[in-house]
Order: sequence, then structure tokens, then C-alpha cells
Amino acid sequence: MLEEKILITGAGGQLGLVLRERLQEKWGFDNVIATDLKFDANFNGHFEILDATDFEAMQKLVVKYKVTEIYHLVAVLSAKGETYPLNTWDINMKTFFNVLEVSRLQNVKKVFYPSSIAVFGPNVQRLKTPQFSNLTPTTVYGMSKVAGENWANYYFEKYGLDVRSLRYPGVIGYQSLPGGGTTDYAVDMFHKAIKNEDFECFLDADTILPMIYMDDVIDATINLMDAPGQNISVRTSYNLAGLSFSPKELATAVQKFYPNFSISYKPDFRQKIADSWPLTIDDNEARLDWGWKPKFGLEEMTKVMIDNLKLKQFVNN
Repeated sequence: MLEEKILITGAGGQLGLVLRERLQEKWGFDNVIATDLKFDANFNGHFEILDATDFEAMQKLVVKYKVTEIYHLVAVLSAKGETYPLNTWDINMKTFFNVLEVSRLQNVKKVFYPSSIAVFGPNVQRLKTPQFSNLTPTTVYGMSKVAGENWANYYFEKYGLDVRSLRYPGVIGYQSLPGGGTTDYAVDMFHKAIKNEDFECFLDADTILPMIYMDDVIDATINLMDAPGQNISVRTSYNLAGLSFSPKELATAVQKFYPNFSISYKPDFRQKIADSWPLTIDDNEARLDWGWKPKFGLEEMTKVMIDNLKLKQFVNN
């Protein structure tokens, strides 16, 4: 097998912090190049400062390291994106265009592009939302992801560029703090619980949303990228399901470990965003095409999150 060279954009974000280490384990320490706007002194490996809106800078790195695969993780998320909508569109689209064009020009073999459940709008079937649904999102983040899915398909059809994508649910992990997404209340709840602090949720108690634990999302990403090309039937983005729950259900799971944990509810503008998204996801195509199957349910995820956050708190103190 020829040696792969992996470039990750946005490697300092929630997903990038975990994915970069898993890719090092898979491809070797010297074959993963992590990039972000700020230098990460904690990363043990190749790290380059990169503004992903800079086409020439990205191209130079791809040429320098003879990159064969790019994992493009740069994005302004749903809730934060609504504060500066035009800026969100510019960053999310320009960075992806740069990845696509650099990959085309430099013969990069594979590109990974994360999409999101934010591509769905209020007019979809909200229970077991089908793969091929009408995509009319209510946020700029969602609009940019729909456009990105179509561009991914376009570059595959027109240029043969092997772009693969997953529609991520809300990603829950202990490795980083909440990053500005509508589903990030869940991560924040865990952080408040282990600090014995009360938690005010910005969504209603019974707002059910699709979620996924970090280990499952990393497995899904790598398994998709490893799948033979002939198995990939969806060239926009695959639906991906982990688990679905409400803030009230998550709080009940947390209270099994912290009986005195207190939660209150004060919905804000993010409630309207959440109300436009699915309750559960039908990911049958991912299961059939490349064998996707999640490992973590609510109880398993809650225990692992609390155990690891407690350990991090102990180490930091």
C-alpha cells in the first residue's frame, strides 16, 4: 500500500482534536499534517498554521507534503453563524472551494467534507428523516452545508474527485468545550454537572435532537473514507444516526451520577433552529453501503463522558 499523506484543516476544533490523533494511529505519526489558524503547542506531530481562506497557502502545503487526502473541518457553526451570517457564508464556502480546487489541481485522491443535520428544514419528515429529503435549511450554516454537498457531487461528477461526506448529528465529546452549535447544550451540561454547578438550558426540556458520541463519529468518518469507491452510492452526503434525546432525558441520565444536579430551561433563538431539525435520522444507506453501526447509547455515552471529564478535572487540578 502506498503511503498516504493526510492534511486536516480546522484541526484545533472539537472534531479535529480527536480525528488527528486517530489518523496518526492509522497512517503513522509523520503522515498527518494538522493545520489551523493558531499554533497548537499541545499537538505532538506536524502542525502548520493555515488560513484555509488562503488558496495559495493551502496549495503550497499540499505540494510540500505531497498530500493524498484532505479532511476539511473548517466551519462556522449554526448558532454562532447566525450572528454574522454573510461572514459565515464566506468562510464556510470559500474554504471548501479552496479545498476542492487545490485537490483537483494537485491530484489529491480523497476529500472528506462534514455536512450536518442543519441541512434539513421544517418541511421534512422529522421522524426517521430519509436520506433523500427536501433540503430547505433555516440557518446560514445549513445553507452552506447544502451548497457544499452539491459542490461535492459536482466535483465528483465533473472531475472524478473522490469527495465523501457525512451529515453529522450533534457531536458529543469530552475533549473540548462547546463550540457554538445548537446541540452543544449537551456538552455544556456535562461540564456543569462535574463542577457541581446548576445548568440553564437554552432549549425546551422536551426538544429531541439527533446526537452522536465522539468515538462513533470518528469511526464513521474513517470507515467511510476506507470504503471502496464502488460502495459509495451517495455523493452529496450520507445521513448518519447515533442516538436521539431531549435535554430532560439527558439530565435524568446525568442525575444518576449526580443526584443533586439541577437544570432549568430558558429557550432562546436556538430553540427555533432546533425546531426545524429532525427528531431521528434514517441512515439506512450508510448501513448498507459501508456497514455503519453506532456503539454508544445514552447510558454508555453518559458514563464515558462523566468518567473522562472527572479525570481531566483531576489532572488539571
